[in-house]
Amino acid sequence: MFHHRSTMRIGTDAVLFAQWVDVRTEDNALDIGTGSGIIPLILAQKGAMSVDAVELDKDSCDEAKLNFNISAFSSKLNVFQDDVRYYSNGNQKKYDLIVSNPPYYSSDVKPINEKKVMARHVSTLSYKDLLISAKKMMKDDARFALVLPFYESRIFIKEAECHGFYLQKEFLISPIEGKEPNRVNMQFVLTEIKDVEQEVFTIRNKDYSYTEEYKNFLKDFYLDF
Repeated sequence: MFHHRSTMRIGTDAVLFAQWVDVRTEDNALDIGTGSGIIPLILAQKGAMSVDAVELDKDSCDEAKLNFNISAFSSKLNVFQDDVRYYSNGNQKKYDLIVSNPPYYSSDVKPINEKKVMARHVSTLSYKDLLISAKKMMKDDARFALVLPFYESRIFIKEAECHGFYLQKEFLISPIEGKEPNRVNMQFVLTEIKDVEQEVFTIRNKDYSYTEEYKNFLKDFYLDF
């Protein structure tokens, strides 16, 4: 798996998120801002019928294409270099599942590296634009899932409500036992939900060893588990 040219390297957020997302064998899925393509690869491994990916950065797109081509699931995977705002306007395909590990820092203090600005900051893709683009490409019964830091997730939920999205479930991720969650996986649908499913998940014990729940959750993707 290559990830050296992409805007962001493969990390825990993406792998945990992709493993958490519900995947059905009939799903035609889309990953917005795929980076090196790790999320589509995991969705394909979990049984999705097909996974398209859209990525603005050329180097990331090229690396995702390479990773897709050398994988056992290459026939299921496609990547397009495009701004999702334009992609959603020109694409007539409707998806069962749309996922994203989107830009999330909205402060004025931005990384010097231009690629990291694109990957981490909402200056290139606002939450509003992400929601509008996703909704254009969703089937009526589709799911939209993404991962964000905890504070940003609360902002995103409010923005999502304004665009007709309903939070269906969330996965609150704590980095270490006893600490507050710092990441949240969320899944939205387009029909009203009465009760939101909520689960709390801890990555490390107080001694910084991995928890058993973390090891069991990712045992299919890490050889040392």
